[in-house]
Amino acid sequence: MGEIDPPGHADHDDHSELGEMEARTRALESILTAKGYVDPAALDALIDTYETQVGPRNGARVVARAWLDPRFRAWLLEDATAAVAALGYHGRQGEHLVALENTAARHHLVVCTLCSCYPWSVLGLPPAWYKSAAYRARAVRDPRGVLADFGVALPPETEIRVCDSTAEIRYLVIPRRPPGTEGLDEAALAALVTRDSMIGTGLARVP
Repeated sequence: MGEIDPPGHADHDDHSELGEMEARTRALESILTAKGYVDPAALDALIDTYETQVGPRNGARVVARAWLDPRFRAWLLEDATAAVAALGYHGRQGEHLVALENTAARHHLVVCTLCSCYPWSVLGLPPAWYKSAAYRARAVRDPRGVLADFGVALPPETEIRVCDSTAEIRYLVIPRRPPGTEGLDEAALAALVTRDSMIGTGLARVP
């Protein structure tokens, strides 16, 4: 099984050829565009919204609220679906959500070993590496090695728990709050929360 390339670390040549599904998707997009059913610019904007704006920002706000509000944190850990919905985030693949809290003793890493089940309502569209066979296999077999590929080095005594997302249950990781953030408000804290930290392949940014 090949190594996992964290975002931004893949060689350009690795992506010179499209996979079968990507090729079929692009062919279908071309046909629909030619027939006037799809506006490419609008489609690109929609994808960008889910990948980089709406989804990850939603999840970041959820995490920031949990860092600041102990009652919300307890609710999130008890019933994440309801707690997240209370902030107005719900919809496709956002049902049956479970929150997992990272601590000094335990780090959660989320994977979907069968396909790419993923909480769109709080994280947007799943990144390409999340759907790759390499990540899905190695996350289970060698989670510490996968984290190292993403630049995350945890102490040997920290337990790494791999959580398999399914059609019935999807996970949101609550990363550890960085030190030195005691005086920050919710918006400033949310800016420190990355998409990868909410999957478990990353850590929250240090201000």
